[in-house]
Amino acid sequence: MKNLFVASLLFLFAASGTALAGNAEAGKTKSAACAGCHGADGNSPVPNFPKLAGQNEAYIVKQIKDFKANSTRKNEIMFGMAAALTDEDAKDIGAYFQAQSVAQAATFDASKIAAGREIYKGGNLQTGVPACQACHGPAGGGVAGIGYPQLGGQHVDYILAQLKAFKDGSRSNDNKMLMRSIVKKLSDNDMTAVANYIASLK
Repeated sequence: MKNLFVASLLFLFAASGTALAGNAEAGKTKSAACAGCHGADGNSPVPNFPKLAGQNEAYIVKQIKDFKANSTRKNEIMFGMAAALTDEDAKDIGAYFQAQSVAQAATFDASKIAAGREIYKGGNLQTGVPACQACHGPAGGGVAGIGYPQLGGQHVDYILAQLKAFKDGSRSNDNKMLMRSIVKKLSDNDMTAVANYIASLK
């Protein structure tokens, strides 16, 4: 049953569209202000700032809207950056970053990868944790059509910070509490292992 569930979700992943609503060329210009933290091509050199390269447009658009609303996802820097952006700007910026290629994370703990892979690929039946790949794809590519984010190659520090934020409720912009319901079942060791495995994905 578990394998059937995962297979069904992976089919959804494979079948989802990746059509862009925004203009990537316009987004390249509009994203200039993002480069200081996220890198000109979206490959942030700082582990606390997320890589946006290869991230799907739908996810980026949602995050910009959520930062702008300053309720379910709060960050003073991003609130200021998003305040002046229109919906069209968000789509254009999202389209630009989706068109870029994400680089593998520079650092991760290889000793954590096996444990992280087990959770990412198969979940944990005993604790009720579903496989991460069901929503984020076997290689961490996400599902562009419905806005499930790309994770592969993301910085360990950033992934771990977001998992902790979902767990303590300081981040609550997940649809139908999906991430919060999952992360509350993960131990600190589980989260660290998963973050390192995700960073190792290419």
